[in-house]
Amino acid sequence: MHVKPVASALHWAAASGRRLTRGWAGSQRALDLLTAISCLALMALDLPGLAAADNSLNGPLAAAVLAAGCSTLLVRRRVPWISYLAALLFIGWLHELTLIQFALYSVGRYRGRRAGILATLAYLCFALVMFNVPGWPESTTLSGFLSLVVPIGALASAVGIAAYRHDLVAELTARRAESAVLQAVQQERTSVARDVHDFVGRELTLLTVRSEVLSMRARETAYAKDFEELADTARRAHLVLNEIIVQRGERAASTPGVDGLPALAEESGRAGSPVRLAMDPDVNGLSPLRQAAVYRVVQECLTNAAKHARGQTIDVSIATDGPRLRIAVSNALAGRTPGRAPVSAGSGTASMSERVRSLGGELTATRTEDTYEVVATLPRG
Repeated sequence: MHVKPVASALHWAAASGRRLTRGWAGSQRALDLLTAISCLALMALDLPGLAAADNSLNGPLAAAVLAAGCSTLLVRRRVPWISYLAALLFIGWLHELTLIQFALYSVGRYRGRRAGILATLAYLCFALVMFNVPGWPESTTLSGFLSLVVPIGALASAVGIAAYRHDLVAELTARRAESAVLQAVQQERTSVARDVHDFVGRELTLLTVRSEVLSMRARETAYAKDFEELADTARRAHLVLNEIIVQRGERAASTPGVDGLPALAEESGRAGSPVRLAMDPDVNGLSPLRQAAVYRVVQECLTNAAKHARGQTIDVSIATDGPRLRIAVSNALAGRTPGRAPVSAGSGTASMSERVRSLGGELTATRTEDTYEVVATLPRG
């Protein structure tokens, strides 16, 4: 009798677990947490010695101190110097060399070769000074001490610097690929613009000439002014076409980035659809191709909301979660159907989805009785 509720609860738990796994798998926060736990596990092997001989700490207090030191690795990407200073403190106070390995690696990995070399030299000097302190370390010669200290620092720092260089090469390769994509897109746009100018321009020219001929034939009739206005309109349309395609050409303004979103939101508000914009500061560091995708997705969503839910508040959220970028745009649906159907080609959502998929992401549009939400996730890049 209770099989269905139990099955539903198990299904919900499994789905929640999958969502949590997808959110944390490969994320920077998960990797930093795993690094801190690994460091703590290695240092815990020396916990009895720390509590018994090296200092006045008891077992629980020594464990708490080690955990506090390892927790500095959670911010090693932004401020690796915190874990580095904590590691030097552990060397002088607890005679513990484990944390310094992770700290030197982090400095080299996230601050580059110069910082890694300077941190290694400072570590060696500090360790040499501590060696000369009476009673530390006991029963160890200088050669034996240096044979332990030097390889630890040099190897950890070298691995970090090598990883930093690998990241630079990977980023350069990704930027080159994005530049190639942008160039291909620009070439395609130029080709399309030329086709538009050739075909549409020809039709506008014929329309202008035909209107002028009809204007001359109807000069003495009541329709002469109408034909003249038609000829002027066709002529202006041809001039605008030349201005957009021919004169601007390659100098045409490119797609704005995330810095153009506030102006886009303000424009939507003036049109009657207020926007609440929430954006992580890290979004400003995205590549131009990602920023253009964000702008286009938000722009199309605001356009759809203005067509189908005019007057409703639109919530726009742009956030980074590890290696993923998430764009969410939602709005309440209008209480009644508009008297006149909005002009729409129906290709906006398909165009957004294609753009997101071309960058390795996915886009979903969800409609309920009261709300409409578009969520796009793509690699951060």
